[in-house]
Amino acid sequence: MDRKDFITLSSLGFLGLYSCGISNLNMNKRSLAIQLYTVRDAISKNLEKTFEKLAELGFTELEIYGYNGTFFGKTAIDFKKVLSDNGLKVISSHHRTGITDQEDGTLLKNWEKTLDDLNRIGSKYAVCSYLPEAERTLENYQKLPDILEDAGQVSKQNGIQLAYHNHDFEFLKMDEQHNFYDFILEKTSSDLIKMELDLYWISKAGLDPLVYFEKYPKRFPLWHVKDMKGGTKDFAEIGNGTIDFKRIFEAREKAGLNYWFLEQDSSDIDIFESIRISRKYILDHSYFR
Repeated sequence: MDRKDFITLSSLGFLGLYSCGISNLNMNKRSLAIQLYTVRDAISKNLEKTFEKLAELGFTELEIYGYNGTFFGKTAIDFKKVLSDNGLKVISSHHRTGITDQEDGTLLKNWEKTLDDLNRIGSKYAVCSYLPEAERTLENYQKLPDILEDAGQVSKQNGIQLAYHNHDFEFLKMDEQHNFYDFILEKTSSDLIKMELDLYWISKAGLDPLVYFEKYPKRFPLWHVKDMKGGTKDFAEIGNGTIDFKRIFEAREKAGLNYWFLEQDSSDIDIFESIRISRKYILDHSYFR
């Protein structure tokens, strides 16, 4: 807006309305991202219609799951077309270690082929998503850093950043000095292995994300954002629980945050209604941007 327009708007009393309009426009430009596990039941019925619904709600970025040589049964080329048709792009993809899951798409089996497919769809991150109960042994935890480092090196060579996603069990004590989460952080390279911090699970474990941001700065470029009910500690829509997101997001620079994903593992109501509730809260609070 040039000086002449500024004076004209001021004299007519429209400057406040103009500024409000710009503010709303900028707010609406905020990219909404979601972890697709949230809508896994809908995806199992109809992938294309699920993507249409998410696009209608204003989501433009995704974190996906379930790659096993295909993306929800589709080749990389076909999946990329479904994404393009709905104005969606993949930022990150979830994968398991392969210690017990002997299938494609894990860190230990055909990882270079996985990375090739992730590059075809434009993903920037690959994330070690979950340790099945059978893998949560001291022996497996002790060899996990090497597995992550090896996969992280190959990932980096292929232009993709590897990260590790937590639940609450990683915060159990490993020995007198470490819990399993700190062990992973300390035994892996900060360049090769970043962390995707799940704000619900670390909160459920009774730990403070800001302590980790201070101790391991710039290590947390990805977050899962979901809320926790008081009392039961069940999953809740963002804003309907007890987590202080404002306090956490104010430390985003220290954490090194680049992308965050709305996620809700389960809901007492229709999951798309839960997403709408969370979406409204996000858009109504500027600290999420």
